[in-house]
Amino acid sequence: MAPPGDPPPVTKYFWGDTPEPDEYYAAQGLRHAESYFQSPHGRLFTHAFHPLSGDVMGAVFMTHGYGSDSSWLFQTAAISYARWGYAVFCADLLGHGRSDGLRGYLGDMEAAAAASLAFFLSRGVRRAPGVPVRRVHGRRRHAAHVPPLPAVRALDGARPLGAAPRHPDGMYPSRVRLFLYGLLFGLADTWAVLPDKRMVGKAIKDPDKLRLIASNPRLYRGAPRVGTMRELARVTEMLRGSLGEVTAPFLAVHGTDDGVTSPEGSRMLYERARSEDKELILYEGMYHSLIQGEPDENRDRVLADMRRWIDERVRRYGPAAAAAAAGAGDGGKEAPPA
Repeated sequence: MAPPGDPPPVTKYFWGDTPEPDEYYAAQGLRHAESYFQSPHGRLFTHAFHPLSGDVMGAVFMTHGYGSDSSWLFQTAAISYARWGYAVFCADLLGHGRSDGLRGYLGDMEAAAAASLAFFLSRGVRRAPGVPVRRVHGRRRHAAHVPPLPAVRALDGARPLGAAPRHPDGMYPSRVRLFLYGLLFGLADTWAVLPDKRMVGKAIKDPDKLRLIASNPRLYRGAPRVGTMRELARVTEMLRGSLGEVTAPFLAVHGTDDGVTSPEGSRMLYERARSEDKELILYEGMYHSLIQGEPDENRDRVLADMRRWIDERVRRYGPAAAAAAAGAGDGGKEAPPA
């Protein structure tokens, strides 16, 4: 997944060398914390973002994509949600960023998803008591990084960005090559030997943001590992067969010029999912990374759609709506306290 060319000089933070984090986040109107979480499958490096003032409207759980982490430009979306009034929790995937595991290796995506889910559920119960709504925000190429379908049903909704039950021609790993490495009975599983499709260049439209993303000091720059691509092939097939099991509310967004995952994958999700509350938005001419990699005017359009969607779900499904429904059921009497 290495970006083309040598990375530019690295700054301390994605916003530059100054100000320091506490000052930067306070200027954004939020409070930020970093910590490690011990999951059943390894230790995860995590972030939490909270608005400095006002009631917390809900909790948002975010997962990044292959090769990236949650400490660099990925925070753009997390900061936006927190400024809108949501508590936001992010975790580096196993094998990524500052979490445990071999860099760039996702040989067991169920374990990777379960590790992230354990963190999300712990924050939903312990860190955001009484918060009305929880959402899963899935990024980048692997819808497989979003917790498994039964777990998503345990939450209140999902917002997959660039879902990947279908890849453009030429992006899918060679089945022949995977089969040949498979003959080594797992000995080659961690080898970083598969051809690099230069995904970053196909995902980022704005050249300045491409350079900024390429400067991420924790970006995985090696060739794809055999086990990661094997799992991608397996989970992609699994997702195609499981889309009809999706019942949670969701918003799927996708750029029509996405060179990493096909927009047909998001159409497939929208058409097959049994969710009664679902929405699909296709952005004409946009690439894969709708928030991190598009010009600012395109990014702001996507963020506005995200805010509209999640704010409406708080109004539709949150405690106020539930209390109103309970009151109507009691003939207008005040609902008893929960």
